[in-house]
Order: sequence, then structure tokens, then C-alpha cells
Amino acid sequence: MKLSGHKILLTGGSAGIGFELAQALVSRNNQVAICGRDPQKLAKARELLGDVITIQSDLAIASQIPKLAEEATQQLGGLSMLINNAGIQQQINFIQTDTGHIAQAIANEIQINLTALMTLTAVCLPLLKKAKSAAVVNLSSALAITPKASAPVYCATKAAIHSFSQSLRYQMEDALPTVQVFEVIPPLVDTQMTHGRGKGKISPQQVALETLQGIERGQQEIPIGKAKVLRSLHRLVPALSAKILRNS
Repeated sequence: MKLSGHKILLTGGSAGIGFELAQALVSRNNQVAICGRDPQKLAKARELLGDVITIQSDLAIASQIPKLAEEATQQLGGLSMLINNAGIQQQINFIQTDTGHIAQAIANEIQINLTALMTLTAVCLPLLKKAKSAAVVNLSSALAITPKASAPVYCATKAAIHSFSQSLRYQMEDALPTVQVFEVIPPLVDTQMTHGRGKGKISPQQVALETLQGIERGQQEIPIGKAKVLRSLHRLVPALSAKILRNS
């Protein structure tokens, strides 16, 4: 797939993987709109990125999602690519967590990581189908392959994104082949979300680079870095891959 001349909406674009994707896409002569919750972070990102559109939007609030798609499309003058990157990770221990607060924590994480992604995709598809060549790019995780103990809701949402991406791809292949569906599967990445967690993290820049390379090749599932090894290991020795990530 050619990666220039696109009109792109990218969620969670003010920092981390999203910021690096935005920077790489702008450098390839694409029009990019990024969204985020924090206006100060968005302003800083715009200062650093230069020619980018910033939209303040909170994916935790369902009513804001159609408005986000509408504003992005108006400012871009159309839409040919949606990159679903935004996400949060909470460390939830179901044994120790106060049951008075756990329901809201679960609902919030599922809304931001999964429900918003699906809803925004549905809202954007009528716009994407107007483009000659379009794409939906979903960021999942190596934890979609096999989960870890400390973030059960996060792992479940990423596994659901993997399944959703496959089903959506089938639908597009059957009815709307001009819209390609890509899934990016990164390992542990050095971002604010993973601060103080784990070792051997990959840089957001490397994730962005390998993501764009995969899209250009037309690679529907794009494992990044160690996720390539993990995916192969899980196919051959699933018990071993589960043991490796269980307490990661």
C-alpha cells in the first residue's frame, strides 16, 4: 500500500507510539489529524510535529466519538486511513481490588481500548469507502497472543482487538476490498504507560518504522520486534510462551 497522500485520523497521537507514527506519516506527505485528552500534550505535539491537525477528544466518552470523526474529516477534507492507537493499561488484581470500584475500572478500560475502537471504526467506514485506497490500522499487543497476570482487562481487550481485526478484514475482503485492515502487534514498548515496568523495551520509533514498512508490504498482521519470536514460539510451544509472559 502506498503511504503518501493520505488523509489520516490517528488516536492517541500526542505521545509514545502515536506521536512517532504521526511524525513518520507527516514526513511522507500525508495529512494527519491526531486526537488526545490532554490539550497541553496536544499543543506540545503540534509544536513538534508542525503540519498536523490536533483534536481534543476523550474516547472514554462515547458521545464524543462521532464528533471526533466528523471534525477530523472536515479539517482533513476527507478520510482514507484510520489508525486506532489509543489505549490504557491498568494493573488490576481481582482478589485484592475493592469491589466497589472494580466495575468502573473495568468498564473504563474496555471503553477506551476496545469499544471506542470498534465504534470509531464503524463511524469512519462510510467515509473510508469513498477513498480509492483506504485502511484501518489497529494496534493490539503481544499480550493478545498470550496474557500476563497483572493486567487481565488490558490483555482481554487486546485479544479482542486481534479477533475484531480478523473479522473486519473478512468483511472488507467480501464487500469493500478498497479498505484494507492491518493489525500491529508490538512487544513491550518504552512509553509513559510502561514506565517502571519490565526490561528490554523497544522504542516507539522502531514500532512506527516497522509498522509503516509492514503496511507498505501489504502485511495484514505486523508483529514488531520480539513479538515475531513470541508468535512463532506460541504456535510451537504454547505452554512455554505462556510461562514467559505470565509474570512479565
